[in-house]
Amino acid sequence: MVPVTRRTKRDAVLQAVRLYGSRLKYATMALRGDKEIVLVAVKEYGSALEHASTLLRADKEVVLEAVKQNGAALQYASDRLQADEEVVLEAVKQNGAALEFASDSLQADRNMVIEAVKQYGPALQHASDSLRGEKEVVLAAVWQGGSTLEHASDRLRSDKEVVLAAVKQHGASLKYARDSLREDREVVLQAVKQDGSALQYASSDFQADRETVLAAVKQYGTALKYATDALRDSKEVVLEAVKEYGPAVTLASDRLLDDKDVMLEAMKHHGYLVKFAGDLLCADKDVMLEAVKHCGHFFELASDSLRGNKEVVLEAVQRSWSALQFASEELRSNVEVVQV
Repeated sequence: MVPVTRRTKRDAVLQAVRLYGSRLKYATMALRGDKEIVLVAVKEYGSALEHASTLLRADKEVVLEAVKQNGAALQYASDRLQADEEVVLEAVKQNGAALEFASDSLQADRNMVIEAVKQYGPALQHASDSLRGEKEVVLAAVWQGGSTLEHASDRLRSDKEVVLAAVKQHGASLKYARDSLREDREVVLQAVKQDGSALQYASSDFQADRETVLAAVKQYGTALKYATDALRDSKEVVLEAVKEYGPAVTLASDRLLDDKDVMLEAMKHHGYLVKFAGDLLCADKDVMLEAVKHCGHFFELASDSLRGNKEVVLEAVQRSWSALQFASEELRSNVEVVQV
């Protein structure tokens, strides 16, 4: 018969791990070897397997329950079970990254690796070299996550079908394509349409190509910084960039910083960009009105002529009373302005 005190401690641990499996680590070594307690713990928290006894980490029933809850718990299983097809399959179905902890033989198992990369594309990095060079396996991986292209063989990073599949999922994976495909119009366009920042990985010819750069900045305005100087001086290109992201105007040529249409478009949601406008635009009523609608303090940048413009001054002080200090002496004493 089990003494009452021992039974009471066991019951307390059982109740604790039922609520929080991680509490198994506080149990005595004897109770970490109690199969019922460990099973309850790993069902609630798979990684509790780390604290199970060596014997139970080699118990298939226990390990299966652990990896069903958290595939990464495979790392705590015995070497024999890390080479067990049923156990590893359950683990990678739950978490493809668990392939890292499988035996070498299973990392070279085609079906196992496909299951893993379908769940988590980057698991491809843990596959054998031969499988990282197998097209079907790599396609399954990049369809799940395009950045996985990084782990494919050199031969497949030169395969147009594979690279297209990758950039459709993750445009920036163009970074891992071979040079020949960074010079392929279809591949590059697909990449920048998915992620404009992929323009940085395209060949210099495409960074100077209007169609490609337009597609990039429409998706990600800041991609303008990867374009050639000539295209950063193109009003059409810069307008598309600032429509997507106003602050991209700071990447435009000096000439376009003085372009009214460009600056007004940029300032629609970012009034502070008036700080980058030239003297001519700071003397433009429409530009300054747009600026002070966002914040009256920007009136400080207005030209002398606009400091005496009643409409602009009224708009500025309505937004911020302190803007009055930048108005002309005449308007600082104007009743209508002062009473705003």
